[in-house]
Amino acid sequence: MANHSSTSSILCASFNQDLSYFAVGTRDGFRIFETNSGKLCYERAVGAFVIVEMLFSSSLIAIVGAGDQPSLSPRRLSLFNTASGAASKELNFLTSILAVRMNRERLVVILQDKAYVYEMRSLSIVDIIDTVPNNKGLCAFSPCLDACYLALPASTTKGSALLYNVMNRHLHCEIEAHRSPLAAMVLSSNGMYIATASEQGTIIRVHLVSDATKSYSFRRGTYPSTIFSLSFGPSKELPDILAASSSSGSIHLFTLGFASHPRSMSSSGFLGSIIPGAVSGVLDPAYHHVLHDAVPAGVKSYVVIRKVENLTNSSSSELLACRAILSVITYNGFFKEYNISINARNELSWALGREFNLLTVT
Repeated sequence: MANHSSTSSILCASFNQDLSYFAVGTRDGFRIFETNSGKLCYERAVGAFVIVEMLFSSSLIAIVGAGDQPSLSPRRLSLFNTASGAASKELNFLTSILAVRMNRERLVVILQDKAYVYEMRSLSIVDIIDTVPNNKGLCAFSPCLDACYLALPASTTKGSALLYNVMNRHLHCEIEAHRSPLAAMVLSSNGMYIATASEQGTIIRVHLVSDATKSYSFRRGTYPSTIFSLSFGPSKELPDILAASSSSGSIHLFTLGFASHPRSMSSSGFLGSIIPGAVSGVLDPAYHHVLHDAVPAGVKSYVVIRKVENLTNSSSSELLACRAILSVITYNGFFKEYNISINARNELSWALGREFNLLTVT
């Protein structure tokens, strides 16, 4: 996630694939932190970086400079080894690199009108995908090798996405999710679901990737808002929670786990009694919770759901409560972590667990 605003302290922020570490790029260099402890594990102050992507917990990272000096061209991708302190490989392109994604088998580089797919070990080109103009480098990538999908915008006028299987090298499907162009999207870590938001930011939709069918629709709000990030909770099947950060300063939670166990929720009135759960998600606030003023309004933020714990009735498998940990990076330079709890009566409680300055911690 890159941001070139002159008012931002952070130029980019990313978590590794299992959320155990995260990295931030600044105007001075980049820093890598351990998520659980908040410990600063590595830093390099050599200039501005707009992309810093980690490969799980390894010493290999992908970095792209902001172009403020010749050695940090935005058209050059360096695979950097933090253990040796040197670049192990460099890839150069004709236009600026807008996004990079990795797993253990594939490296994906997003340009304005192309996506390059490489074999990770040899860095040989596996595929070149022509795309519609994608000035923001919008994409979603699943690190799962069994369902290794890359999602890219399919249109500049409507909110549709193309999903490619980058292991088998074929177009899997096109999902028409919104009427206006896409602003954010994310794939679940297992590659089973994709969540999308449009530039309007009022509706969040979740589709099942295997057959491109809509599973959930949630109303974030009535008035437009910029969705900065979307994040599924970790899960081997249906993720329990979807989170969204927005320009309003609020973090929105959509409880998919409760939606798939509708009897565990209190009745939501007449509409809830006549409309099936997957459809009533748009109209019914039962599965939508808001953390008001969780981050400063107007400041770009990146939220992930690191941990989810469900409490169920052992006899009926009824979902009784859901607890989660949300980690947030704000582009004015802070890390925040919230403890979330939603009980069977659909009551939300949340508290700030910790907060620290990403730029001053040593």
